[in-house]
Amino acid sequence: MTRLLSTLPLTRKSLWPANDDLDDIGFQFKISVLQHDPSSHTSARPGDPTPVSRNLNPIVHPFARARERTRALNAAKMDRMFAKPFVDALEGHVDAVEVLAKQGDSISTIASGSWDGGVLVHNLSQRTHIARIPQAHKGKVTGLCFAEDSRLLSCGVDRNVKLWKIGSDEPMNVFPGKSAFNSIDHQRSSPIFATASTLVQIWDETKSAPISNLTFPTSTETISSVRFNLSESSILASVGSDRTFTLYDIRTGKAERRVVMQMRANALSWSPTFPTNILLASEDHNLYTFDIRHLDAPSMIYKGHVAAVMSCDWSPTGTEFVSGGWDRTVRIWQTGQGHAPEVYHTKRMQRVTSTLFTTDARFVLSGSDDGNVRIWKGKASERLGIVTARERAAIEYRSSLVDRWKMDRDVGKVVRTRHLPKPVYSANKLKNTMLEARRVKEERRRKHTRAGENKPKAERKKVVIAEQS
Repeated sequence: MTRLLSTLPLTRKSLWPANDDLDDIGFQFKISVLQHDPSSHTSARPGDPTPVSRNLNPIVHPFARARERTRALNAAKMDRMFAKPFVDALEGHVDAVEVLAKQGDSISTIASGSWDGGVLVHNLSQRTHIARIPQAHKGKVTGLCFAEDSRLLSCGVDRNVKLWKIGSDEPMNVFPGKSAFNSIDHQRSSPIFATASTLVQIWDETKSAPISNLTFPTSTETISSVRFNLSESSILASVGSDRTFTLYDIRTGKAERRVVMQMRANALSWSPTFPTNILLASEDHNLYTFDIRHLDAPSMIYKGHVAAVMSCDWSPTGTEFVSGGWDRTVRIWQTGQGHAPEVYHTKRMQRVTSTLFTTDARFVLSGSDDGNVRIWKGKASERLGIVTARERAAIEYRSSLVDRWKMDRDVGKVVRTRHLPKPVYSANKLKNTMLEARRVKEERRRKHTRAGENKPKAERKKVVIAEQS
């Protein structure tokens, strides 16, 4: 195609010949003329097909979206095909694994406590035992946490808290109590630790007796779990058997706020990135995240388990967390997404009583009633070992494709679908039927009552019964 410029002398009289009164004023126009090359749109020889012009830009290709969708669907299917989350099982216990603990400054050091009274310290990278204490407590071990300088604190139903030096079979110190301990947690940079029994007690490693007792004035509960805030070390949270969730301030030595819930919580975990967010694992098959500044309702409800949730733990990134339940499954949730979690299970795994994210956020550990500590991938289809730059670029491209097309019906179905064991699937189906029947019953009750007397209530507003401060 060529562009021709022609200059034509024109006069106003030639433009408007009917107006004879106008003077002959000469002026010129420049006219651009587009001329196509005949060979670009005509056949070179008789009988040849007519040439068709094409835009070679892939963005404006008429099949670009269809091709991208196909690639996204294939990427989602490949992600599920290569999903093999189970890595290994750490043996050594002869009874149920009750608690797990990780060392904050180490990627591979993990401790586990069992109902047989034994405590094991594992090296995940080598799959070996760093330390083995077969009779750490008389009865089951109910709490574990790491202290500074490679030390370990453990508590049990024998009413003792013991401080261990990793590698030694004899405790460095023993802190006797008046009742069985259910949980223990240590501050990061001080010798202070907290225990849970019939009350919350604060201890100092240098003293043999508790330095303070934290108990709500009207509390008659048995505390099941305590955790220090990861940012504000003076803030402590606990959950109890009387369906309460309580916040303490060890500087004032008393409970500051308490919430009574519909069902009791079995475990709790503070968010590592948002200090005001806390996660609760409840007996009603759900998990709840609370903002401690607004305790009247949870900020999010996570539904998926079909039995009581026994444990929970945040990822160090704060974008996901893991939970273990009485339904013999381990589930990994995305923060802010209350449904469709990743589901891990095996045929031999029994009820999951403890779960943990490693400090590098790549692996998940679970302890169950069968006495095994299992290692899982944080991302089910992640490839272990060395990944080249080209492979990583391809993985990131496929991941971005799936994320872009996840709202598509077929792609979304592949992304969301997870295989469940038959008992879990049947229990989930029965649970959904019961919830639907309850919903229909409430709708019919509202329909046949006077307007305004029976107003619907949001699901989040039903969780908290009372709030005290």
